Amino acid sequence: MGKISYIQKSCISKTSKLMASASMLFPGARIGVAISGGVDSGVLLKILTLIKKKLPFEIELMALHINPGFDRNNHNHLVSWVKELGVSGYFTVTDFGLMAHSDENRSNSPCFFCAWRRRKKLFELVKEFKLTHLALGHTGDDLVSTFFMNLFYGGRVETMYPKEIFFKGEFYLIRPLLLIEKQKIIKLAKEFDIPVVENPCPSAKDTSRSKVMDFFEQIWSKETRIKKNIFSALYNYILKNPVPDYNSR
Repeated sequence: MGKISYIQKSCISKTSKLMASASMLFPGARIGVAISGGVDSGVLLKILTLIKKKLPFEIELMALHINPGFDRNNHNHLVSWVKELGVSGYFTVTDFGLMAHSDENRSNSPCFFCAWRRRKKLFELVKEFKLTHLALGHTGDDLVSTFFMNLFYGGRVETMYPKEIFFKGEFYLIRPLLLIEKQKIIKLAKEFDIPVVENPCPSAKDTSRSKVMDFFEQIWSKETRIKKNIFSALYNYILKNPVPDYNSR
């Protein structure tokens, strides 16, 4: 792997420890890595290729990209990057984003509509390619925003977990980057020279998640201790609670 920077070493170590503590992997695991073209999923795929080289057993990685249809060609350079990493890939163009912003979607927000269909498609790909895992690039910031979105908009105490079980153990959904803050992910993306696809979605900068994080950025920009305490509380919570088992989903 060559000489690595402090932040690379730190984040790879955190990711490896979380994967070990949550028992994410096992010999022969076939992991589909959802890559959107953003920094989070790009960093996730890169880190997993580095961790794979150090494992005492064999696993397989497969990049999965679902283009929502706003720009049918903006993922093209991701194809060559995935090949350079030595990872197999599946790329498909859909109309999910266009449908989400059309009259067909009258009852849900565009983000919910599009995200639900992309998630459903990913689950279908897991089954089609006989994958054992689906890896998502959610970060520590997503952990915080999801908790408060559920609290503010759903009236319930619920957040993300490092590992979730679906369909009686048919496959595992894992989030290896869940203990790393977004700020560090952005730095890693630059150091790893991760190709980033500009998000052409008209709703990209006006989501409930972005509003929640903007709200808290205003708070902890003045008091960094608040941010540290929120992260610590949620980290402790997800590490101490049982792995969710979604048998009915």
